[in-house]
Amino acid sequence: MAASVREKQTAALKKMLNFNSAPLKNSTSEPVWKVLIYDRFGQDVISPLLSVKELRDMGITLHLLLHSDRDPIPDVPAIYFVMPTEENIDRICQDLRNQLYESYYLNFISAISRSKLEDIASAALAANAVNQVTKVYDQYLNFITLEDDMFILCHQNKELISYHAINRGDLQDTDMDMMMDTIVDSLFCFFVTLGAVPIIRCPRGNAAEMVAVKLDKKLRENLRDARNSLFTGDNMAAGPFSFQRPLFVLADRNVDMATPLHHTWTYQALIHDVLEFHLNRVVMEEGAGADPPPAGARPKKKSRKSYDLTGADKFWQKHKGSPFPEVAESVQEELDSYRAQEDEVKRLKSIMGLEGEDEGAISMLSDNTAKLTSAVSSLPELLEKKRLIDLHTNVATAVLDHIKSRKLDVYFEYEEKLMSKSTLDKSLLDIITDPDAGTPEDKMRLFLIFYITSVQPPSESDLEQYRAALLDAGCDLSPLNYIKQWKAFTKMAATPANYGNSGVKPMGLFSRVMNSGSQLVMEGVKNLVLKQHNLPVTRILDNLMEMKSNPETDDFRYFDPKMLRGSESSIPRNKSPFQEAIVFVVGGGNYIEYQNLVDFAKSKQKRVVYGCSELFNASQFIKQLSLLGQK
Repeated sequence: MAASVREKQTAALKKMLNFNSAPLKNSTSEPVWKVLIYDRFGQDVISPLLSVKELRDMGITLHLLLHSDRDPIPDVPAIYFVMPTEENIDRICQDLRNQLYESYYLNFISAISRSKLEDIASAALAANAVNQVTKVYDQYLNFITLEDDMFILCHQNKELISYHAINRGDLQDTDMDMMMDTIVDSLFCFFVTLGAVPIIRCPRGNAAEMVAVKLDKKLRENLRDARNSLFTGDNMAAGPFSFQRPLFVLADRNVDMATPLHHTWTYQALIHDVLEFHLNRVVMEEGAGADPPPAGARPKKKSRKSYDLTGADKFWQKHKGSPFPEVAESVQEELDSYRAQEDEVKRLKSIMGLEGEDEGAISMLSDNTAKLTSAVSSLPELLEKKRLIDLHTNVATAVLDHIKSRKLDVYFEYEEKLMSKSTLDKSLLDIITDPDAGTPEDKMRLFLIFYITSVQPPSESDLEQYRAALLDAGCDLSPLNYIKQWKAFTKMAATPANYGNSGVKPMGLFSRVMNSGSQLVMEGVKNLVLKQHNLPVTRILDNLMEMKSNPETDDFRYFDPKMLRGSESSIPRNKSPFQEAIVFVVGGGNYIEYQNLVDFAKSKQKRVVYGCSELFNASQFIKQLSLLGQK
């Protein structure tokens, strides 16, 4: 199997940190000490992939932001990893003038233009530092890999290519062009890193089509210049599947507006929905304490703690896509097994401490010494296990508090039924008017899903009744204004997106959740059955990978950048089903969609990578809809 995106991007970064030469295998020599200078973009690319310890192992003694105040370190080489923007180039020229470092290795995240290169050259000449600028590289790493099979385009300035930015009413053509170029530049970097030229499919008449046309053109131009093409030689994917090219499906967020608003049930998506979770790091407030402080006492200060949820964490890798009750149960099992191991070490230690007093203890010594030695040697492992258990206990407890206080299980169940057109056992107004169920935002999400998935929009009189209830509940109605326009515009009423039937067994999922002490106990969870159903984006992918004929995808455009001549209709098409695909959502994506694709890929034994222009949770998406719907 060819390497994953994460492995390829990590390898490219390690090569860059080794002065752009491949790190030597099993070399025992000391690494060269060096300084890493990055901008915010560079920091976002590196932080999900390399820990501070890994950077140190590669000889990075300091990592500093380009625009911070930095002292000269004249006898150390500096590796720069920055975007080729005006401000960054100016700052690099200033560094050269101030003679900050011994030598400069300039790595640009995206390709640098000729004119900016000339600016650096003239600054180096003026500062008499030409010999010190050792290497200048375009790295083509302008995207952020969060998982083996998931990437996003940017975290800084993401509002520039957000759903709101692309769908604004007052959008100028020049702005749209700039946004599409930004997205295409990152996607181009992604395919250079992957070392593959894809076959591109996209729907007609939306932002996804504009991205596809521009990306096709950019790939063609690069392939046409055979000597300087980035897709030849050692960049190309080597592996059993490299002879078959991947399929690249571009989708538009507008194809499915309900999923990003949906209350979810899997661990990773729940963390993203209810806690602060960016670039694989979750930040939580701790030490607030549930009890109010006694009168006259100072309120306790809340400390903020952050945890990294990375690929090295086996529990996370195994359970991030699992339904939350299963996760809670597994945390408890891990805790029990850890306690048993800890008790064993304690028991052995107490036996060893009895030497003088007891004949029996001495006769047991030889046997126990071996046991204790092995127990002690497993201590570091045990401590790491304890750290991970504490981490997941804290995170899972925080998530559980949100579920219980906001009755998220009720929302999840109700929305699943709306999306699968099942019969509802309780009216929508009941939930909206229930003061204990959820925040105003939860209610708005539920109502928007109802509105988006209904075949017939509610009549004006019904709508008035809902609006009054939502206003009473403290909701901002601007997102609804936008969704009304959107629904009228897309004429979705005729064929609302089909979400399949999920078959959630109706049962108060959390009616018996108890959180006793540190235990996350969930009774009655075993009989929760979630049938797999494909969300719209997964269904589109399935049709295109398997070459199925379907009204949903029959009209999709087909681009093959390797065919240098010929119009779309004359291109000979690939007839065999695809084994590998990349799905990219223009306008933003979410962990629910990602998880749905992961499950689909597992069931079909295919490789699927999910990407999106930005990763938002429902709260961030509602804010964007609200901006679009403000009158």
